Parts: sequence; structure tokens; C-alpha cells
Amino acid sequence: MQILLLGVNHRTAPIDLRERLDFSTRGLDRALGEIATLGAGREAVVLSTCNRAEIYVACDDAAESRRELAAFMSAFHQVPASELVPHLYDEVDGLAVRHLFRVAAGLESLVVGEPQILGQVKEAFAAASAQNAVGPLLTRLFHSSFAVGKRVRSETALAEGAVSVSYAAASLARKIFGSLEGRRVLVVGAGEMGKLTALHLRTQGIGQVAVTSRTMAHAEQVVDTIPGAVAVPWDTLAPELARADVVVTATGSPTPILTRAQIAAATGPHRGRPLFIIDIALPRDVDPSAGTLEQVFLYNIDDLQTIVRENLSRRSSEVTQADAIVDEEVDRFVAWVRARGAVPTVVALRQHFDAIRRSELQRLEPKLASLAPEARARVEEVTRLIVEKLLIGPTEQLKALPDTETMTLYAEAVSRLFELDPGEPGVQGSLARHRATKLKS
Repeated sequence: MQILLLGVNHRTAPIDLRERLDFSTRGLDRALGEIATLGAGREAVVLSTCNRAEIYVACDDAAESRRELAAFMSAFHQVPASELVPHLYDEVDGLAVRHLFRVAAGLESLVVGEPQILGQVKEAFAAASAQNAVGPLLTRLFHSSFAVGKRVRSETALAEGAVSVSYAAASLARKIFGSLEGRRVLVVGAGEMGKLTALHLRTQGIGQVAVTSRTMAHAEQVVDTIPGAVAVPWDTLAPELARADVVVTATGSPTPILTRAQIAAATGPHRGRPLFIIDIALPRDVDPSAGTLEQVFLYNIDDLQTIVRENLSRRSSEVTQADAIVDEEVDRFVAWVRARGAVPTVVALRQHFDAIRRSELQRLEPKLASLAPEARARVEEVTRLIVEKLLIGPTEQLKALPDTETMTLYAEAVSRLFELDPGEPGVQGSLARHRATKLKS
């Protein structure tokens, strides 16, 4: 059985095409159900995120399955094949395994090392499991990918450090305050960057979020996307500034909206706690001189972008180590697949030898009848151990062969030499052949 991957991602397809290939919009369960009827794969998992749409299957014929799955994706998403096919990529067996492991490790992400993808891979597998769409091969594959993702995150610094401006701002806030629990953030402006920063602060444990904008309706639209956030009127900016621990400014104003005097008033001598201001507007919303005030920490967009560049550089240095982990785990998985392929022959060989052992003990029954029960048990044990020791070497050698083609050749040779049929009921088949050989002799 082969492992096949077919899909598109941010490297091969533009965003408008990826949007049209989003399996969640048409139903992941429905997609898995339709794939099961194709015969393209005995097992299937669909991984669909904003940056990729991938189908993993365990199949008998990778070339035929690729054709069927490409046609399925075109029909399922109602995207003409002429528009879809040029953007598709496919990998088979070890290369498909490597790709999935790199995906789970964050090495194939738009932002290398981003942590969300491992959870998305787990969700994709859980959805396929719930539909009974996976079997032993893909189950082992995806569980191995989870282990890869965990190893890369624990053994490298690939996922460390903020690599977006909004996430860098949230991380800085946590460093300044320690715990963000119970802290209050004021978002000034109803733009996307302010909203993203507030959402990241939420993930860091910020207590309360207030949003203000010159247009109240715009502020209300933003708070609808942030759990627990409230919209506050623009004319309450001064008291809200005094209540805030973190201020995020992201307006389109051509001149500063927060002066040094306003911030000094909000951080008077009786405040007793720092004020962290994140000015991510261009032009700047905050008078730069406010950063010299006691207990005021002011960062602008350039400060945050410097942090992001440093973190991206640090992550790139971890890629080599992460790739080494992926290579190690790919080798381990491929070895498991090879050993799995040898199992029928190994089982048949052991059953064949054991059938001969039992047949010979049965033939010698008259001579063994006078033995005490303990002696009979010892004869049984000794003969069983002899068979086990005879087969240890061939079994390990067969499982350790370097590639599937060589293993197949060896398995066929062993089957021919010992007249095995891995598909035949083992003990009965071996015993029948042994008896036939005895009769001939």
C-alpha cells in the first residue's frame, strides 16, 4: 500500500484559488464521504487551512489515485480542472511522509514555526477518525507527525519569538507586566491592526478590552470580533486612558491624537503602575516625547518590526535542526512501514516452523508417552525455543532490508524456499505441506 499526498498551498496557488478550495465551506465530512466512494484510497485525511488544501490517502495505485483525487477536487469545489491542475502538487510514500512532518513542525507554513498548524493537523485527523476514514497506516502516520511537531517545539527554538507586529506587541506587554490577568487594554481606532493586537492580548490573558473610535459604529463592529470587549465613546478617551494598563493606537489620523500632556495626566503621581503604549499607526498617533515620562513604555511600529526581524532571523537558524529531527522521524516511520510489509511473510514463516515442530512431536507421541508431565513440558519448551532461535536472524534481517523492492524480492524468495503462502491460514497450511512432504519421502 502507498501513501499519496495531493494538494495546493500558499506557494503553489494564489489566495483567490485557495479560498475556492476551502473544504470547510462545503463540508469536510461530505468530502471524506465522497473520497471513500471513489476507490482512490482505503484511508483518507483532508487537511484544509487558509494556506493549504491537502488530501492524504493510503492507496494501492498512487498514479490512478492522483487522477481520481484531482478530478474529485475539481468537481467538489466546482473549479475547472484547467484552473486547478497547474497548481497541484503530489508526493508519494517517503516524500509524502516528509511533507506532512514538515507541515506539522511548522516548516511549511507561511510564517515558519507558527504554532497553530499542529493543532490544525490534529483536528484534520480527528475529523477523519470520526468518519472512520482512517486505518492503521494513516493513523500511524498522523500520530508520528504529532510527535514530530512536539519534538521540534521542545528541542528547538523554531516557535519562539513573535513574528508578527501584533503578536510582538502582545508579547512585550506580558514581559512588562508579567501576568496580564486583570489588566485593561484600550484600543484607539477601529482598524485591522488594532483588532489583531487586541486578539493577541486576549490569548496572553488580558483581562478587559475597551475599543474607541471617532465613529461609534466602527468600534462596535470591532468588539463583535473580540470576546468580552466593550465599545466606549470617543469623548471618554481621557478617563479611559487613565484606567488602561495597555493602550493600542491604530488610527488613520494625520497628526498625533495623544499628546505628552494627555499621557502625563493619565499617569499622574498617584497612578502607581506602568502604562504600556503600542503605537502601530503611520503617521504616529502618539507624541514620541511621551516615551520619556516615568512609568511610560512607548513602542512604535519600527520598534516592533525590529523585534520581528530579530525573531525571524533566530527562527531561520533553527530550521536546520528542525529538518534534522524531521529526517530522523521520516527514517523511523519508513522503517516501520518496511517492517510492516514483512509481517505476513514473517508470520507465515513462524507458523510454518511451528507447524513442523508440532507435527514432529505428534509423530513421536508413542515414544514420549512414558515421560512425566514435567519432562513433557520441558520437551515442549525446548523445541519451541529452538524454533524461536532459528528464526530470530531471518526475521530481523527481513524487517531491516533497506527498501520495499528488496524486501519484496526477499519475501518472495523465502516464500518459495519454504513453500509459504502468507495469505493461507498459517498453521493449517504449513502442516498440510509438511505432511505432504513426509508422504513423498
